[in-house]
Amino acid sequence: MIQVTNLKKQYKEAVVLDVDKLDIPKSECFGLVGNNGAGKTTLFRIMLDLVRATHGKVEIDSRDVSKSEDWKRTTGAYLDEHMLLSYLTADEYFQTLRKIYGLSEADLHLHLGKFTEFFNDEIVGKKKYIRDLSKGNLKKVGIAAALMGDPEVVFLDEPFENLDPSSQIRLKKLILQVKEASQVTFLISSHDLTHVTEICDRIVLLEKGKIINDLRDKSAMLAKLDAYFTG
Repeated sequence: MIQVTNLKKQYKEAVVLDVDKLDIPKSECFGLVGNNGAGKTTLFRIMLDLVRATHGKVEIDSRDVSKSEDWKRTTGAYLDEHMLLSYLTADEYFQTLRKIYGLSEADLHLHLGKFTEFFNDEIVGKKKYIRDLSKGNLKKVGIAAALMGDPEVVFLDEPFENLDPSSQIRLKKLILQVKEASQVTFLISSHDLTHVTEICDRIVLLEKGKIINDLRDKSAMLAKLDAYFTG
């Protein structure tokens, strides 16, 4: 599904990302963890062709993301609020995306219906501009948008951040339901070790831009991560 090969990002003398090889198969829920500055967001941005690598390549379904546009049709992402159209209301934003994806009104209604509990009656049907929403509600709009159009792969950067406990639990349930029903490949970067270990099949640990551990045993993930982060 996703192949990263000899990937490096360098700013002058500073190497901020150096990944020799990383393969993520279809329908895997892939977690990415590390301290601030580890290179998590840089890796996601390069994988989405938002930042160009100094060396190496990223392929989604054997298509080099820096040379092809085709992969974008099957890829959803929410990294931060700058990906949203802040001058629109949430309803206007979803309508804009509906037209881009060529969905019907019924398709949009069906899609947003999946998020009823997650939205908690704070998103749809309100007249607030996106720029005036709380951090948590911005996150909810972005996640719903990332999952629109039946993507095959979805990138989420810190999806649990700024969400209240009820919304965090609902989001975990939602991700697992979508993954099971549609075989979506999720890539999730998070500082929340408990949530990410509960939903991810595999977790990669980054340190100073390098992969230092690739954890696949769910029963031992949290303990190993706790040991690393507590020294």
